[in-house]
Amino acid sequence: MTRIAILETGAPPPALAARHGDYPAMFRALLGDGPAFETFDVQAGDLPDPAAFDAAVITGSSAGVYEPHPWIGDLLDWIRSARGRTGLIGVCFGHQAMAQALGGRVEKSGRGWGVGLHRYEVRSTEAWMTPPAETIAIPVSHQDQVVERPPGARVLLDSPFTPFAGLAWDDDAISLQGHPEFTPAYAADLTGGRRDRIGATLVDEALESLTRPNDRAQVGGWLKRFIAARADR
Repeated sequence: MTRIAILETGAPPPALAARHGDYPAMFRALLGDGPAFETFDVQAGDLPDPAAFDAAVITGSSAGVYEPHPWIGDLLDWIRSARGRTGLIGVCFGHQAMAQALGGRVEKSGRGWGVGLHRYEVRSTEAWMTPPAETIAIPVSHQDQVVERPPGARVLLDSPFTPFAGLAWDDDAISLQGHPEFTPAYAADLTGGRRDRIGATLVDEALESLTRPNDRAQVGGWLKRFIAARADR
């Protein structure tokens, strides 16, 4: 049986978690019932043995990878040590943590908040990205961005707003700025609850965008094929 470690680096606001579930639950729903999942509380210092899992998913978080929390430094060290020992998937904060750990740079973007449904151009079609697509649209919620690409990383996805929206290293590590695990309902509740922080106009535009068709199922299928390829080794 395929074994997947979920590195939980943050949590939804409590009221939203009660309605929509926590981040590990969202990834379990996205990736299906077949694998065996085990969750690790990264902020509590809990990190897995990479060799014990076919893949590890690093979740989103409200923290910034440049913040001086000890658990963030431990996670970056873990990412460096895990490369080549398990398949790595980073999402949002996880995407940024992988980039920072592997030689890139992350900062709070001058472009401001990315919220709603964002569409990305596919710049590199990998073997696991079947069926292929020219563009994909998934929910997003972030202020931080990767601003320097790590050495050796390929750009999978980009947009004018997020030039490094998807990255890949060799055939064993991938990361996405967007949130394929977020349902439109959760993304709308999360964004709508931040109206004072984000601004009413941008929130209204984001909420409208989340009513449009999205490619969560396709991206979820891509991630499942990436994990299956690792498990078949």
